[in-house]
Amino acid sequence: MTTDRAVRIMAGSFILLSLALGVPESPLFVAKYFLWFTVFVGANLLQSGFTRFCPAESIMVKLGMKRLG
Repeated sequence: MTTDRAVRIMAGSFILLSLALGVPESPLFVAKYFLWFTVFVGANLLQSGFTRFCPAESIMVKLGMKRLG
C-alpha cells in the first residue's frame, strides 16, 4: 500500500468517525465538538491539495511506507 492510498483511507475514516461522534442524531453521539475534528481533517486535505504537503504522509514515509510514483 502506498502513502497516497493510506492517507485517503485514514482521512475518510477520521471524517466518518468524527461525524458519528459529533452529530446529535447519531446513535454514537458523544459531543458536538467532534465536528471540529472533521473541519481539521477537511482543511488539512484542502491545503495538501494546494501545497502537496501532508503531515500524515510525512509520518508514513518515516515509518517506511512507499510513496506513489
